[in-house]
Amino acid sequence: MTGGRRRSESSRRAILDAARGLLLERGYERLTIDAVAAQAGVGKQTIYRWWGSKGAVVADAVLEGGLAPPFVPLPDTGDIETDLRAWLRAWTAHLASGVGTSLILALTAATAEDRAVADVLYERFTGPHEQLLRDRLESARAAGQLGSQVPVPTIAGVLIGSLLYRVLSRQAPPTADDADMVVRLVLAGVA
Repeated sequence: MTGGRRRSESSRRAILDAARGLLLERGYERLTIDAVAAQAGVGKQTIYRWWGSKGAVVADAVLEGGLAPPFVPLPDTGDIETDLRAWLRAWTAHLASGVGTSLILALTAATAEDRAVADVLYERFTGPHEQLLRDRLESARAAGQLGSQVPVPTIAGVLIGSLLYRVLSRQAPPTADDADMVVRLVLAGVA
């Protein structure tokens, strides 16, 4: 997400560290490039020379700074419902945390502002997480736990999107009970 002329690695790290800290402290809406520049000890023009938008800075800060949850394959106990519930409960707990909520809101805003940022975030963050879910659903289908005609991409989208919607709409955060209900509804719907 960076372009332009060669840059100082120490300035780049300072900018990303400042963006990450301010994101956690203030949230995306109140994070400004002026504040990032001031905290990093660089000029605002330096940031814009290397990143095209606030969203691009934030995306790099999140992807390189350990804020994004790690890629962890879903459990495979042989029982798809149990495995989906465990995974979705853990994901829900992360979503409902202050850091998780801030991260989702920031990345959503960043992707809405800049298509290039959206593409990079999907390639490096969203897509790999979704693929882990799809892989587990495919293995359940191969094991006969799901029907052969089950639309795996649709199921993955419903499982992720239904709880994500609660965060994005800023309603009550999703709970473990919500995660369990979503899994039951989805599996009953494809039975």
